[in-house]
Amino acid sequence: MKGLLQICIMTGRWSIISGRQLHLKKIMIAAFIIMSQTYCYAQNKKKMKETVNPMLCKPERGFCELPIHKENHPDGDELKPKEKTVKLIYFTDPICSSCWGIEAQLRKLNLEYGTNYTIEYRMGGLLPDWNYNVGGISKPSDVATHWEQAAAYYDMPIDGDVWLEDPLHSSYPPSIACKAAQMQDSEKSIKFLREIREMVFLRKKNITKWEHLEHAAKNAGLNIGQFKTDYNEKAVALFEEDLKLTRSLGVNGFPTLIFTNAMGNKEQVYGSAPYQTFENALLKVFPAASKTNYDKSWKALFNKYHSLTTKEFAVLSETSRNESEKLLNKLTAEGHLTKTTYGKGALWTVNKPTH
Repeated sequence: MKGLLQICIMTGRWSIISGRQLHLKKIMIAAFIIMSQTYCYAQNKKKMKETVNPMLCKPERGFCELPIHKENHPDGDELKPKEKTVKLIYFTDPICSSCWGIEAQLRKLNLEYGTNYTIEYRMGGLLPDWNYNVGGISKPSDVATHWEQAAAYYDMPIDGDVWLEDPLHSSYPPSIACKAAQMQDSEKSIKFLREIREMVFLRKKNITKWEHLEHAAKNAGLNIGQFKTDYNEKAVALFEEDLKLTRSLGVNGFPTLIFTNAMGNKEQVYGSAPYQTFENALLKVFPAASKTNYDKSWKALFNKYHSLTTKEFAVLSETSRNESEKLLNKLTAEGHLTKTTYGKGALWTVNKPTH
């Protein structure tokens, strides 16, 4: 069947045949073509059955996977750093549970190596709509149990009941909203993405609705009038560009992070991984990266990040999970923090000092 497979994927070249062999050759060629077409159809049918369900994220493998798209790769201009030594492109989606699972690693990477790289957030379009039925997930309610499993695996709080109470029809509206936020301010757009992730993963908010997107934009410090205009107009085209780049680079799952240095050398981290994996990827493309010894006290961490999960605090403070939880509970009892439980986990927020 090897020859038949090659017929499926290669252009055949046939020689002109003359004389007595013509009739026999024609019969042989016709038979061969029929066999090859049958084989190609079988292979294509098999691939159709193996279609990936984008909402069936795989915690044990650490990513939310898309159907594979094959396009020609660009010449690499999209990957070249423009300012700092390394450019990091982060392909993600607002409702990607595996991306929520690496928040601690990304925050730590920013604290230790943020002066060495620029980061671009690209939205990959995890859930266009519900017009599919593969992989064990065919309707929103199927996601609820799946998210509970992801919460336990990543040690990040998630309440999957949003898929039972007010399910999202698509991840495209919040993705477009992220592009609208980016048009105003890159730092505020990261805060905005965090806001809507806390909304959907923790507070069971349907972040396709404008009221929630507007509230998140206010909390992120965005100009609401400009945000609404961009959301309805230019941000749509920017999101389409993200989808095109996702396909052209062969990205078929989230999170995917591509580190590129000034020479065009690349390292890719695909899926959830320990912090060391992200650090090593950066150091491979930039061995001389300077590492910042940041302040790991609870005051400094909550001054930098208004809200932290238990895992995030443990990773950033470099203390054990148990030690972190004890300290956070103590600070809550003393009135410094507020603890809110979601599912089987918690989110800690700093209280504003009273005067």
